[in-house]
Formats: sequence, C-alpha cells, structure tokens
Amino acid sequence: MEKSKYYIIDASILPEVYGKVDEAKNLLLSGEATSVSQAVKMAGISRSAYYKYKDKIIPYESGAKDTVTIDAKLLDNAGVLSAVMTQIYLAGANVLSINQSSPVGGIANVSVTVSLESTDTTTQEMISKIKEIGGVKSAEII
Repeated sequence: MEKSKYYIIDASILPEVYGKVDEAKNLLLSGEATSVSQAVKMAGISRSAYYKYKDKIIPYESGAKDTVTIDAKLLDNAGVLSAVMTQIYLAGANVLSINQSSPVGGIANVSVTVSLESTDTTTQEMISKIKEIGGVKSAEII
C-alpha cells in the first residue's frame, strides 16, 4: 500500500468543490444538516463529490501546532493519574483527550493530548514536573 503524502495548500487555489465538501462536513457536525443529502444540497454539491472527497479533506487549524501528546507510564496506584491531571492544569494546558490502558504488571500506559494555547509553561517544564510525581515511571512528548 502506498503511503499518503500531505501538503498544506492555500484554499484559494483549490477547486471550489473541496471547500463545499468541507462546508457540508461542517453542516453535519454542527447539526444544521441532519443528513448527508441535506448537507450536500445546502452546500451545492453532489453526494458523489461529497463521498469522493470527505475523508481526504481535513482543514488545517493553526492552533494545532500548540497541541502535544504526553505519553506516560503510571503505577496502578490511586491518585497518580489525578496528580498528573492536576500538574497539567497548573501548567495552564487544556486536556483534549485521555487514553489509558488497563494496567499490566502494575503499570498503565496513559496518553494525554493537551492544548498549550493558554500557557506560558514550556513542554519541557511541564514534563519535568510530571516526572516528579510519585508513581510516574516515565513521561515524554510524542
């Protein structure tokens, strides 16, 4: 299978249909359209154009550069994850998602995606503070 290749391109040079597919996707996400048929009609495109491009058009969000994922290994002790979340809060970061595996051998893998838009703390400072928490075996930005 061929690996996908990505570009960041100014939308003004793209065919109009790409923007309309994005518009239809947003109409569905916002609830303004309750079905694909309604969304494509509102956006002014065909259903076939929508289905052809819907999984290939992903808008670039400038804030995404301020999003990082922290990968940590935590002891299966009460309060360890809570202490990590507290440290992230104190750093001024906003938690976007948390994924935790079931503990194996008393250690759980945790992945926390955070937005750093509202913080003056560097990622290294935040990771250093997280590593100081009792029960944190490792923590790094991935």
